[in-house]
Amino acid sequence: MELELKKEAFNAFEAGGELTLTQEETTETIVPDYCPDIARIIETDGKVYLHSREIRDGKAEVSGTVRVTVLYTPDGEGGIRTLEFAIPFTAESDGRAMPDCVALTAETETELLETRMLNPRKVFTHCKLVTRITGYQRVSMGFCTDVEAEKSLCIEKRQEQQKAMILTHIAEKDFTFTETMNLSPGRDGAAELLTSRVNSTVTESKIVGSKLIFKGMFTVELLYRTAAGRCCATTGELPFSQIMEVDGAAEGSAALLHLTLTGTDFQIDGGDDEGREIAVTLYLHATALLREERALTLLNDLYSTVFDLTYDAAPLPLTSFCESLTRRQTVREVLEIGVVAESILSVSVRCGAVSVTREGESAILRTVAAVRALYLDEGGVPLVAERCLDVSCQLELPEDCRVSAWAGCSEEVQGSLGDRGIEVRFPIDFHVEAAAKVKRICITSAKVNTEAPRETAGAPSLVLRCLGKQESAWDLAKRYRTTIAAILSANQLESEEELARDQLLLIPRKRV
Repeated sequence: MELELKKEAFNAFEAGGELTLTQEETTETIVPDYCPDIARIIETDGKVYLHSREIRDGKAEVSGTVRVTVLYTPDGEGGIRTLEFAIPFTAESDGRAMPDCVALTAETETELLETRMLNPRKVFTHCKLVTRITGYQRVSMGFCTDVEAEKSLCIEKRQEQQKAMILTHIAEKDFTFTETMNLSPGRDGAAELLTSRVNSTVTESKIVGSKLIFKGMFTVELLYRTAAGRCCATTGELPFSQIMEVDGAAEGSAALLHLTLTGTDFQIDGGDDEGREIAVTLYLHATALLREERALTLLNDLYSTVFDLTYDAAPLPLTSFCESLTRRQTVREVLEIGVVAESILSVSVRCGAVSVTREGESAILRTVAAVRALYLDEGGVPLVAERCLDVSCQLELPEDCRVSAWAGCSEEVQGSLGDRGIEVRFPIDFHVEAAAKVKRICITSAKVNTEAPRETAGAPSLVLRCLGKQESAWDLAKRYRTTIAAILSANQLESEEELARDQLLLIPRKRV
């Protein structure tokens, strides 16, 4: 054996592309015969359900449905009626957008959704969708950790310890959640459900053996009509827990979970004459990204004190920092309505895209929260008040890290009537994923020319000099074909930390 490099390798996933796709969908809808004519449209609400996400030959495709609910006042009648219909959509990338990607995460949201009346029996709906896709490649990371060589080769080596966050698993699961939601005591029962909203929050996750266990909460908001024709709103929190298979994942891995609705079903329990029990069925797709922290040893420099040694090296890209966190901002504002309101029926909040600006180690996140309140004026006429609010938060993150974020309101929005209008209070949660990559030089091959020892005749046996500004003890030893230990011994020093840049050092040439 002359010289042998010790190597290690691991398999991982790396983000291979990110896309934001926008599209517009329009549709004309005829009011069914069993529904009364439309006198006035009050508001339009929509829920996005993703049915499939595929990636093939670098092309990503996401398809789903926007389930639209139009609230309107009927012609010649009182109260509120609903018109429901679906708008199918497909978002596609081009064939070169995500080369070699084998998995993806996707989310679609409505940036604009509006409906106008063409006539009392027909409406026109305009929808603008934004789909964000991240593709992941499967990669094999190989690197040299150490070197073994015969003592006569007089090899000096430099190794570096580096921590890396490795995306080891991407696991997916479809699941169905079923529960009964009870209306609170004192609240009128439901005769007809008008609109529904669902928010999901994962509160806990851990790996036990080959299972990923995660828990959270679904927040369900319902607007319904009572048997007496009144409109009421209710909110319920439904806890959930799920188990997902993650064979081979380390128990200390950190899990980032994405939950996507693929469908919902809300029914008034037919066995409850008072309409106080709502059967809730949610269909979801869960994607878990599992990251494991590993300590790596990298061989990044070599030389021989007596022979010529050549090597090849390459940068090894590693994720040195990865963190998922949530920051909450509480918003309190007033929606001015200009009329006297009798009651508030419902309040909702939708957040737009999050922009990220960096100022050194500070990251400033901003989003626009669109607040919409449905209320009755003093004559019992349903009206809508809307306002867009700028919401921001600041957090400290490493300067060179990449930040992606999204925002949402996962709790019930509080609304109350005041002198100036409708006062709203709600939390906005900024969900942040921050990651920093580093490139560390790692030796890939090395060769020692043992046929021709280095010519030392005429070279000084002793050099007197100081450390350069960007020079380390290793650089000094390598330049003069000696060792750090020899330099420390010649200068009666115990460790490298004692080397001062303004100190004149004796640099002996190593004798073989």
